[in-house]
Order: sequence, then C-alpha cells, then structure tokens
Amino acid sequence: MLKHIEIYLRSFFDKNRHHFVDGGKYKKLASIFEAVETIFFIPAIRTKNAPFVRDGLDLKRFMSIVLLALVPPLVFGIYNTGYHSLQAGGGNLTFFNVFLNGLMTVLPLIVVSYAVGFFWEILFSVIRKHPISEGFLVTGLLFPMTLPPTVPLWQVAVGISFGVVIGKEVFGGTGRNIFNPALTGRAFLFFAYPAKMSGGSVWVAIADTASSVVNAVTGATPLAMTALAPSFKNIETMLSSAGYTFLTLFVGNYPGSVGGTSALCCFLGAIILIVTGVASYRIIIGGVAGLLISSFLLSLFPSVSMNPWADINPLYHLVAGGFAFGIVYMATDPVSAPGTDRSKWVYGFCIGMLTVLIRVFNPAYPEGVMMAILFMNLFAPLFDFIAIRMRVSRRIPNV
Repeated sequence: MLKHIEIYLRSFFDKNRHHFVDGGKYKKLASIFEAVETIFFIPAIRTKNAPFVRDGLDLKRFMSIVLLALVPPLVFGIYNTGYHSLQAGGGNLTFFNVFLNGLMTVLPLIVVSYAVGFFWEILFSVIRKHPISEGFLVTGLLFPMTLPPTVPLWQVAVGISFGVVIGKEVFGGTGRNIFNPALTGRAFLFFAYPAKMSGGSVWVAIADTASSVVNAVTGATPLAMTALAPSFKNIETMLSSAGYTFLTLFVGNYPGSVGGTSALCCFLGAIILIVTGVASYRIIIGGVAGLLISSFLLSLFPSVSMNPWADINPLYHLVAGGFAFGIVYMATDPVSAPGTDRSKWVYGFCIGMLTVLIRVFNPAYPEGVMMAILFMNLFAPLFDFIAIRMRVSRRIPNV
C-alpha cells in the first residue's frame, strides 16, 4: 500500500514539475511546489558541476532534529498546562484528562503560529522568488512554547507576524536575520501587551464548559513571587513554603510558559542537539557557567546581598524560569549566534551573566533570559570579528 502511494506521489510531482520551472505557467509558485515536494521526497535538485560535496545533514534534517529535541519540553508543557488547568477548576487529574485538557489549550496556539507564519513565508518567497525555508518549522513551534497558555490567539498571530516579518524578512530572510525570530515575536508581545504576558493571572488556563472559553485564574510563577519578596526575605525559604522546592522547579511542575518550565526536559533536548552536532555545546556550557559564576560572585558582596536574588543558591537561577529553555533552544540558533568556537564560549557566558544581572538589579523583570539573548544577538557579529582578527594577527607575516 505504502509503495503504491510513493509511486503515485513520485509520478505526480514528475509530471507537474515542468509547470513550475523557467517558462512554465506557474513559475512564480515554484517555491511552494518545491516545499511540498520536500515533505515527501529528497529535493530533486542535483549539483551539475564539481566539486561535489556529500553531507548527510541538510537543512531539512537539521530542522527535523531540532523538532525532535523540542518534543520533551512540548509534551511536558502540554501535560503541565492541563494539570494546573484541571487543578484550578477542580477537574479529574487522571493522566488522560490532564493531557487532553492541555492539548486543547496548547494545540490552537501552535496551529495559529504555523498558519500565520507560513502565510508570511509563502508571501515573501513568491515576491522574492526564493525557496521556502524549512527554518520556520522550528520557529513556528518555538514561539508558542514561549507564551503563557492564556494568551489570546489573535496575539499569537500578531506576535508571529512581527517575528517573521520584522525579525527576519526585513533583513533578507533566513540566514540573514540578526535576531532570533521566535524570541523577537515574544519580546514584542511582552512589551506591547504586558497585561496578557506577565503577572500571576495569566499562567493557569481553565476551560469553562458552559461557554468553552479559556479563562485565567491566579497562579503566580516562582519568578513572579520572588519579584515581590522583601529585601530581607530568603527566596529559597519563600519558594519552599509555597511548594516550589528545588526538585519541583527542576522537573517543572509549576505555572509558567508552555514549554519553558521544565529544566529537566530542556537538558534532555540539549543532549539530543549536542550529540547530533546540531547545537553548540560551547554556547550551552558557557551560558550555564556564566549564570552560576555570576550568581556566586554577586553573593560575596554584602551591599548586593540585600537583594533577595543576589543571596541565593546559584542552582536556583538555573532551574527557575525559562533560562534552560532559552540557552538550549534560543541561544544556539546558528543564524543569530556566533560562528567561531571561541566566540561561542564568550557569547554563552555573557548570556548567563546578563540573565543574572537583570534578575538581581531589575526586580520588576525577574526572568531576564529573553532580553539577555536578544542583546547578545546584537554582539554576535562583533565577537566573530574580534576572534577572526585575533587569529589573523598571530599569523607570520609574509617577508
């Protein structure tokens, strides 16, 4: 049966390809034809002239591995969303009910993100006459995973539109953007609609069976709680008394963004990305080192220790909030991150350090990792430039 389907599809694409090449009546839609074909088959484009380079990791396989690595935080995020939804609404907390409830909340966010995002991708590919990039397969999933489950769907559409158009296409498309598109859209929503993106009332969604409308209930995140902590209050004690132990934070069973609560699942994804060579371990390890070292050094200064976030076990910075998700999936974006090995260490370390500084010195914005990554995206080309100049300067000059 599958063999017959394969033969039919292959025949269909071969018979209709001439309509989408130069001189064909649908030449303007060639990118769409190629995008659909690559879903089922390896692209039919062949290299005609030497040199012939063989590599088992093309862009589609690259993005497929990233999607695979996103499965652990996505599945847990769906479960976590459904769990807190039913817990708030007094529903039955069986695994099936929890997962189904979470899926009904999260799936519309993903569908809208992909639908609107691909609209812009197709539009720009037709206008510019270039192939549709598979890169949006990752962006379209990353973006809704950074959002609270109660965000309105129209804001998802606005946010992904801003991320794709302003964060990527205005720079020339995939491979030319200096900012991570998903994070750009997330930052836009955060500053444009703060009431729907922050605060204790946006992180837990409950389904109203009478009207089938998703409503919000109070469910403060650990970071939101610590932002209101008095200067003399110990954050670790405060979190533990609220039920947010270190293990709870590490596993991720607390209100938060769809995919950013579980440090455990993010590190599982990191293993997949590092082993397959898709993500740079230098950025991830450098980011973790920057976070832990900066947090430890700040705790040594008595004048700073009056701030609750300065005098805390550095490991809490690692598991609380979305740092693990950001450093694994956002910071390692190969387009917006540096390309040289030494620059990657510095880039990751600066992201971790800046995350701590934002959390400590700006209590009104306790997360920090989103702005840290976007800020370091600006400096990524500079890091590469300095690394290359330093390497060139060590060469023996020609005599």
